[in-house]
Amino acid sequence: MPPLLTLLPFQHLVRQVAPHGELLRAWPLSGGVSAQVTALEVRGEGGQVETWVVRHYGEADFRHNPAVAETEFRLLQTLHAAGLPVPAPRWVVPPGELFPRSALVTAYAAGQTDFAPADRAGYAVQLADFLARLHAVRREGTDLSFLPPLRGLGERPAVPDESLDETLIRDVLEPLWPPAPVNPPAVLHGDFWPGNVLWREGRLAAVLDWEDAALGNPLADVGNARLELLFFLGPEAMEAFTRRYRELAALDFAALPLWDLCAALRPAGRLAGWGLDADAEQGLRARHHGFVRQALREVGA
Repeated sequence: MPPLLTLLPFQHLVRQVAPHGELLRAWPLSGGVSAQVTALEVRGEGGQVETWVVRHYGEADFRHNPAVAETEFRLLQTLHAAGLPVPAPRWVVPPGELFPRSALVTAYAAGQTDFAPADRAGYAVQLADFLARLHAVRREGTDLSFLPPLRGLGERPAVPDESLDETLIRDVLEPLWPPAPVNPPAVLHGDFWPGNVLWREGRLAAVLDWEDAALGNPLADVGNARLELLFFLGPEAMEAFTRRYRELAALDFAALPLWDLCAALRPAGRLAGWGLDADAEQGLRARHHGFVRQALREVGA
């Protein structure tokens, strides 16, 4: 259990929400990169025991969206009400009351990440099913105007990552960016990859970590998911995901190679810091190279 001074804000949180409740234990949850995530086991006023999750966002999240906790809370309310498997939102803790900045409290979502599924194609199909449902939410008339717009390519770094073809990718993309808005904007997860998905008994149980959610072209999520699946599960899983998503989503896919290239910029300058062993890193670099070359051929570059 964390030191007493660390626990005090969580004890006050429990007492605010459930005056006669009791904090039984607290422990950090692993897997977050931009946020600090803590699980709380709480005994409620009626004696029932439940688990809450408190998310403290990182500096980059607040810089991009100062209202990130409120935004994620509203989005999870919408998605949970629509029946999507996401953590149930509970409260937003205002800044300055218990913590220096606002924090989000959700219900605990049970499950585990899975980077080695027995049925890779079935796994990929379930990811595509979820993403198609997510992208259809706005078409159901839901107001998502509180979401920020999808970010652009960003400025070129002073030292591009030439090991991942960053200059080449940017040279191709920048004159064509952004692609024509043929597809209506949809709610985007913003970081849809296997590390943000929980599974139980072979079924998708929950999708986590919505701090990068935005409104924009749904192909942004598709391109990112394609690359991540290629990285961690291989080309067959990537193609199974793509086929299934194409079957479900009535979109114009002509610009998908451009969004693939946009996704290929994400690991630039960062891949070496992912903590992979040399062989695993080399494997990802080889897959990235093939992914980029395929997209370049499709855009005629």
